[in-house]
Amino acid sequence: MNVLFSLLMLTVVTTTSFGQLANSNSFEVQVDGKKYQTQPRRLRIGNYWWVTANSIKPDKSIRIWLGSYDNKDIIETGTYLIVDADRPDTRENKKKIQELGTYKGIAVVKFVEETREPRMEYHVGKSQNNDETITVKMGADGFLEATFNCSLAGSYWKEKATATVFGGVGRLINKMEDKAITKTTGYDSAIDPEGNGYSRQSKTDTITLTDGSFKLKMN
Repeated sequence: MNVLFSLLMLTVVTTTSFGQLANSNSFEVQVDGKKYQTQPRRLRIGNYWWVTANSIKPDKSIRIWLGSYDNKDIIETGTYLIVDADRPDTRENKKKIQELGTYKGIAVVKFVEETREPRMEYHVGKSQNNDETITVKMGADGFLEATFNCSLAGSYWKEKATATVFGGVGRLINKMEDKAITKTTGYDSAIDPEGNGYSRQSKTDTITLTDGSFKLKMN
């Protein structure tokens, strides 16, 4: 127990060296009627830049990607069509954007919330093809401003018993390190349960995001 405690304390001390990254960004939305407010940041995941809005206790993250219908990170003032987070670049989505001519591009929204500590269970929400939109304005001051409302397909995830047992102390330390990084830097760290030792449960629901808005410095 003393060894575990020492390792966890070392993790926290190490990650606090990042320091809290304060900024003038803002993010606010009603999640199923409950106010969620934090400071968003830009996060690169794979080949794409995401807007990421995170908080702790419980760990929570809302990610938004904006881009052209051919999946390029091109952001212009205008309206973006919110599409299926798992299949954003379908032929149908491209056709709708090209034929209507009213959208600047597409948007993807993803929500993740820790429902049992330490990151044992999650509630996840993903945007769908519901003809919902995000309105974006790029200011001369370098700030991106946006407003949105959307419904997400909700699912529940639970850590696999094998991941808990075989991961042991090392997996627990990694979780605590990731939580400390989120706390000290404002960036979500390894919060996504998919493909990370968790299994999807049979329960599903709908997560509603209303009166959403954010302001984010882009350069």
